[in-house]
Amino acid sequence: MLEIEIDGKKAQVPDGSTVMDAAQQLGVYIPHFCYHKKLSIAANCRMCLVQVEKAPKPLPACATPVTNGMKVFTHSELAVKAQKGVMEFLLINHPLDCPICDQGGECQLQDMSMGYGPMKSRYTEEKHVVFHKNVGPLISMEEMSRCIHCTRCVRFGQEIAGIMELGMANRNMHSEIQTFVGRSVDSELSGNMIDLCPVGALTSKPFRYTARSWELQRRKSVSPHDSVGANLVVQVKQDKVMRVLPRENDAVNECWISDKERFAYQALNSEERLTKPMVKQGGEWREVDWNVALDYVAHGLKDVAREHGGDALAALAAPSSTLEELALLSKVMQGLGSGNIDFRPRQSDFSADGKRAGTPWLGMRLSEIADLDGALVVGSFLRKDHPLIAQRLRQAAKKFTKVSVLTVSGDDPLMALHAKQVVAPSALADALAAIVKAAAEIKGVAAPAGLDAVQVTDVARTIAQSLVDGEKRAVFLGNVATQLDCAATLQALALELGKLTNAVVGHLGEAANVVGGYVAGALPRAANARQMFEQPRKAYVLMGIEPEFDCANPQRVVGALKQASLVVYMSAFKHAPALEYADVMLPLAPYTETAGTFINIEGRVQSFNGVVRAQGEARPAWKVLRVLGNVLNLDGFAYESSEAVRDEVLGKGVEFVAGLDNGLTSVSMTLPAPVAGLQRIADVPIHFADPMARRAPALLQTADAVAPTARMNAATLAQLGVSAGDQVRVKQGQGEAVLLAKADEGVPAGCVRVAAAHASTAALGDMFGVITVERA
Repeated sequence: MLEIEIDGKKAQVPDGSTVMDAAQQLGVYIPHFCYHKKLSIAANCRMCLVQVEKAPKPLPACATPVTNGMKVFTHSELAVKAQKGVMEFLLINHPLDCPICDQGGECQLQDMSMGYGPMKSRYTEEKHVVFHKNVGPLISMEEMSRCIHCTRCVRFGQEIAGIMELGMANRNMHSEIQTFVGRSVDSELSGNMIDLCPVGALTSKPFRYTARSWELQRRKSVSPHDSVGANLVVQVKQDKVMRVLPRENDAVNECWISDKERFAYQALNSEERLTKPMVKQGGEWREVDWNVALDYVAHGLKDVAREHGGDALAALAAPSSTLEELALLSKVMQGLGSGNIDFRPRQSDFSADGKRAGTPWLGMRLSEIADLDGALVVGSFLRKDHPLIAQRLRQAAKKFTKVSVLTVSGDDPLMALHAKQVVAPSALADALAAIVKAAAEIKGVAAPAGLDAVQVTDVARTIAQSLVDGEKRAVFLGNVATQLDCAATLQALALELGKLTNAVVGHLGEAANVVGGYVAGALPRAANARQMFEQPRKAYVLMGIEPEFDCANPQRVVGALKQASLVVYMSAFKHAPALEYADVMLPLAPYTETAGTFINIEGRVQSFNGVVRAQGEARPAWKVLRVLGNVLNLDGFAYESSEAVRDEVLGKGVEFVAGLDNGLTSVSMTLPAPVAGLQRIADVPIHFADPMARRAPALLQTADAVAPTARMNAATLAQLGVSAGDQVRVKQGQGEAVLLAKADEGVPAGCVRVAAAHASTAALGDMFGVITVERA
């Protein structure tokens, strides 16, 4: 430890600390622009100049290492004169457009010029003008003359997002930030550059000129968009959500959020919002009062239960529903005598149900990812499925963590990988088994039973070795590994690998409340999410689900819904295809209009309140289900608040839920047979993954929201006699889609990558089933 004194205050700091680190530890403020605690040191704004005893000139606090016994003065005459001199230079070319600048009221330059700027500029020459640039639908670079070249945006791209999309061109007074040869900024984390910009050079395109910062009320919330449960600040004006920003929480999302979390709020004000209960009468939709709609639902459900038994009822909820909603939906179904409830619509293999040791989870805290020596990610479109977890792994890989991926696509995770293996979905279990067998060989123990015929490859040995070496290792199962028909086998193999290498085994989690779904007991006691549609039921309750986009086999699901005598559709949005098969539509309040609880993938309980009033007659789902329970005369529905439901499920004051355990008992490690014919690989594009993202205009203009194509490698294209750019007809079961063929060497041989969750592919079947392709 080193001793330092700043403005008379003494501190001890670790070796390698800078003066800025010491100042922050002591609570001493040093003005700065280019410094950010999560980014590398650039020392190019020079605003943090301080006086150091015995130094001949002022030194930048962010780049000056602490030496033992150092004395620093941040407010001495020399330091303040240097800081004021820097501020005068920064303001020389800055445009005087504060009154119309979107950053007004939250601008670091504006704040600092009040304390350190001159009252009058001595500069009388023409100001330097930088022309605006179009970098896509999310970030506005209309006023780049405001840029002070702090390079925070450049460093964010390189270091956090993993891709350098912005850079500094030219030199001295002609320097400017720009993209490479007119490209757009396409990173799934790009919106964080807006927060990092200390001036009004980078602003939010969707938010631009809609409100001033002092008009907005800041309210806390939690993201419903992925399994991390990012902490949010939702900014509200006149009961309307205007902007969503990250709320710093180092243990969860640090100070970042993905673009989906930042811009999906646009959907809250979309024309597709469902704002009144609707009932179909004689084939016509009519808006009705809540009491009429709930009476209709209660009578319909009771009639089906009375005539056909409770097993004729089924309920499917979105895994982004709150703990309270899932618990009450489960309670309603139980009260009606039905055990057919699930919250895992994209899952195909349920053979692990009843064999779990506890609730599946990440296996560690999110903050512990940084300390791993080795990590293997199995079956995940990592960057798009889990942008914030990918970011944590990226930072770990830059230090000492050996990150390996075993996946079904060649997508670039934008990090330094130790090893990578891309295989067809049907071969994923074999490839994982080879790593298990390689680990057994390295450890000098017998391979687990059933793996005798498995061939160990060089890449399997490399991955196994990285998991044997070091102290902290982890095997993470991604969304694909959970969605495949052999999901239980993959988990059993991962647990075997964990046992051999002493690695933690965890799930990355598909949605905001996957852990909460297990804790709330929204699990089948009879038919699961697959069986309830394979053997069609008489009545279905759908909560927050759009079956065409959110299910493992939309073809089968929609077929069953069309046969049903009653479909109760509960959603925040009027989903056009549901108008055909639904009988009742109940308007639900989205996360900004309801109170509830999400349990993120590390088991952290995060409750939140609504930030605006519900639109129209939309109501929180927990209230709708509570009233429905009362209309059905079921016991135990006298809740007065969402907290009462939460406390009944969890108990009071729980920070992390109990019973987290990824263990399995008596699950066979029998490897699946190879698939005969072409196999589909269905990714769920990041901006089509949930109903809100699908309705955000800005997100739908990004590169991540392009319409699906049929992507194949050159060998598969040649085998089919198709060329890249041809129109092809892809078929699964009774459904088909006409798509553009595209060459993609990242797709394994014998596979076609066709995205799910999009209107153009909604008629297709199994996400990873057999598919046929022919020239259209």
